[in-house]
Amino acid sequence: MSIVDSIRGQVPKIHPEGYPFIGGFALASLVLFLIWTPLGWIGTILTVWCALFFRDPERVTPLREGLVVAPADGRVSMVVQAVPPPELGLGNKPLPRVSIFMSVFNCHVNRSPATGRVDLIAYRPGKFINAELDKASEDNERNSLVIATPSGQIGVIQIAGLVARRIVCFVREGQSMTAGERFGLIRFGSRLDIFLPEGAKPLVAEGQTAVAGETVLADFRIGDGGRSYRAD
Repeated sequence: MSIVDSIRGQVPKIHPEGYPFIGGFALASLVLFLIWTPLGWIGTILTVWCALFFRDPERVTPLREGLVVAPADGRVSMVVQAVPPPELGLGNKPLPRVSIFMSVFNCHVNRSPATGRVDLIAYRPGKFINAELDKASEDNERNSLVIATPSGQIGVIQIAGLVARRIVCFVREGQSMTAGERFGLIRFGSRLDIFLPEGAKPLVAEGQTAVAGETVLADFRIGDGGRSYRAD
């Protein structure tokens, strides 16, 4: 392997959703250089940050029925019992909910938490308060998916944050997804909520770092160690 190939392998690719933003930052930086050089360097730093924000690294996802993996990079901010939003159609009983907060420095490409079929997609407009607050689950703009799996239905909610202004979803109702497959993206700091079936026991704790497509959030077949892996 050449040095160039080695370096290329260490640099994550950029998601196409980010190209217009990176281009805009780069163009603004050129203009700022013409105005005052220090401003141009600040613009360059922000351009690099924007490119890092839209990075889309490869992940190795464990594949086995019963596994639920993290749909987002970030910090596990809450592991609680909560009533799911009514648009999910998952009933009015509290279910296990894992919340993952994504800062502006995290990768924001979202991945399917399990292999299954998208039974429902529901968008709801709302506010843009701090995504770390519990009430963000009810008040903020959000896009919800219900994924049918052999172990039960899993709810995944993309929640806009204080800075986020665009939730992007790549899939449609009736579509089948594989665990770890990309399904969406949220532009700039935000959060994902994952509702597990009743009786499921989350395997993560508050404060833990989650890696999209790799960190196991729950395992409905604890004790069965057989797993395969998917590199993507």
